Amino acid sequence: MIVFKLIFGALMIIGTIRFMYLGWIEDHYIKPKFHFKYWGFEWIEPLSSHYLYAIHYLMILASLGVMFAQKTLYKVAAIVLFLCFAYTELIDLTYYLNHYYFVSCVCFLLIFVKSQKPTNPQKPPNPQRGDFNTNFDTDFNTKVGRFFSGNVPNWCILILKLQISFVYIYAGLAKINYDWLFNALPLKIWLPAHDKMPIIGKIFTWQITPYVFSWVGMLYDCFIVFFLINKKTRFFAYLTVIIFHILTGLLFQIGVFPLVMIGATLIFFDWNFLNKNNSYQIDNELLVNTKITVKVVKNLYFSPCAMLGLGAFFLFQIIFPLRFLCYENNLFWSEEGYRFSWRVMLMEKAGTATFYVKNPLTGKEGIVDNSEFLNSHQEKQMSMQPDMILQFAHFLGNHYQKTSKTPNLVHSVRVEAYVTLNGKPSRLLIDP
Repeated sequence: MIVFKLIFGALMIIGTIRFMYLGWIEDHYIKPKFHFKYWGFEWIEPLSSHYLYAIHYLMILASLGVMFAQKTLYKVAAIVLFLCFAYTELIDLTYYLNHYYFVSCVCFLLIFVKSQKPTNPQKPPNPQRGDFNTNFDTDFNTKVGRFFSGNVPNWCILILKLQISFVYIYAGLAKINYDWLFNALPLKIWLPAHDKMPIIGKIFTWQITPYVFSWVGMLYDCFIVFFLINKKTRFFAYLTVIIFHILTGLLFQIGVFPLVMIGATLIFFDWNFLNKNNSYQIDNELLVNTKITVKVVKNLYFSPCAMLGLGAFFLFQIIFPLRFLCYENNLFWSEEGYRFSWRVMLMEKAGTATFYVKNPLTGKEGIVDNSEFLNSHQEKQMSMQPDMILQFAHFLGNHYQKTSKTPNLVHSVRVEAYVTLNGKPSRLLIDP
C-alpha cells in the first residue's frame, strides 16, 4: 500500500507539473469561450486563471499528503486530491481520456484506504486480535523503517487491484469486434505511419503486423490480470506490462498513461522482501475456527458507510460500461455509451462540422467560424460526436440571440457534419 501511494503520488505530481509547464491551463480552460459539459455537471465552470493555478498547486500538496501523511492528515489529502482532480476534469468534456477517468477512480478509492497501523516489532501479528492484515515490518530503528512499518487491511489492497482489473478486462472485451480482430482497424491505419521508427520501424510496414497487434492486444487486455494475480507468472506478466505500455507510449500520443499503468500494477506484487526483521505468517488452520474468523472481520476497520459506498462504486463499474447494449445505433458511429467504458483507442474517427445561423426576420444565413469560440482540440472532438454538436448548436443559438439587435429574437441553427470512421468514406452524421 505504501509503495502504491508513493508511486501514484509521484506520478500525480509529475503529471500536474507537466500540465502547467505546457501551458494547458490557459489553452484548455481560459482561452476558449465555450466549454462542453458532462451530463449532470453543467453547473461546473472554470475559475479564473489565478484560482486554477492555485488548484493545481493544491493538487501537488495533496499528492505529497497521499504519499507521506498518515491518519487524519492523509484522509484530508486524499479528499482534496480527488475533489481538485475531478473538478479540473469536469470542466470540459472534450478533454475526456480513459486514463484521466482511471486516475479519478483511484483518487476516489484512496479516500477509503486506511493509513497503516503501527505494529509492535517485538511481537508477531495475532490472528485472535484480528491482525489478518498486509504486514510491512522493517528496521524500526530508523525513520524510514518506521514509515514502512505497520498493518493495513487487505481490502485496501484488493479494491485497487479490482479497479485495475476493470480497466484491463473491459478494454479487452471491447476489442472483441469485427473491425478490430478481422480488419485490423484502426491499427492498419496507424502503424504504417511509424515506419521510420529506429530498429522496429520496418515491421510496421508488413501486412500481417496490424493483425498480430490487434489479436495480441485483445488477448493481453483480457488475461493479463489473471497472470498478475498468479504468483508463479506475476514477474513475467509484469515484464509484458512494461513492454506493452512502453510500446504504446512510443507509438501513440497518450501522455503519462503508460507510466500510470506500469506504476499501478505494482500493487499486485508482494513487497515482503522489503522486510529487514521477521516476516510473520498466519497459520491457515487458525482460520478454520469460526470465532476467530468473525474476530478477523470485525477488526478490518470497515465501516458500514464505507462498505455501502464501495459497493455502489463497484456496482457502477460493472454495469455502466454495458449501457451501450441499451442503444440501437452503431456504438462507434453514435458513441452512445462509449465513454466511461474503458474503450481504449478502438477507432480512427474524424469529421468536419459547418454550422449555419439564420436570422428569421431577414432570412439571411451565415456560416459560423468555430475557432471564434473553440480551440482546435475542442473543434476536432466536437465535429465527430453528436452530443457535443448539439451542445454547441444550443450555445450558438443563445449567443446570437443575446447579441441580436432585436430582443428575444430566436435564430435557427443547423449543421452539416461529415464524419469518416476507420478509413471509410465520409458521410453525414446528422440530418442537416
